[in-house]
Amino acid sequence: MGPNDFYTMFKLNGGDAAAAYTMREAERAMAPPHWNLYIAVQSADGAVKLAGELGAKLLAGPFDVMTFGRMAVLQDPTGAAFCIWQPKDHTGTTVAGETGTLCWADLSTPDPDRAKAFYEGLFGWKIGPAESFPPDYQLIQSDAETIGGVPPAAFRNPQTPPHWMLFFLAGDVDGLAAKTKALGGAEYLPPTSMGGARFSVLADPQGAAFSVIRPPSQD
Repeated sequence: MGPNDFYTMFKLNGGDAAAAYTMREAERAMAPPHWNLYIAVQSADGAVKLAGELGAKLLAGPFDVMTFGRMAVLQDPTGAAFCIWQPKDHTGTTVAGETGTLCWADLSTPDPDRAKAFYEGLFGWKIGPAESFPPDYQLIQSDAETIGGVPPAAFRNPQTPPHWMLFFLAGDVDGLAAKTKALGGAEYLPPTSMGGARFSVLADPQGAAFSVIRPPSQD
């Protein structure tokens, strides 16, 4: 990317699972190390326009990433940042459903109702409760696929800025939590069981937080 900048693809079984890049000074001044959530759109420019009408703040873009795609960075009306991606040569992740792949995203926000109106209006998602989940937890559905959720605001840390939390599929949550600490990372939430799932909130040695989860279906 430049004399001191790097972009690294994370491969899993030959597929694209994620990526890492060097944070430049302007971005480091805005946020600590973190994971970005990318959401696919047909038109980055069209999505940016609609997002603005729905109350979002444009942080960067839209801009072309060489021939790979066109993107922008947005902040929803409740303060959570995310990226949109209009694929061209690069569609995004190409491996899923395997240990180590992205499987879920939770939106931590102090205003779930405002977030619901925004994301349903922007992406056409359906956000609401489900019988198999706690009544205050709202599921996010894109078409017929469940892709994430919005935890109740009452249980979030008010000192933590609104954000998207990425979950990676795990077979051994306890083992991964222990390995994270052994490799210099941090454990923000120890392995916890809920509704048949087991999960943990961790961070890499630079402070980028993420979660790992073993869903109930893998019990």
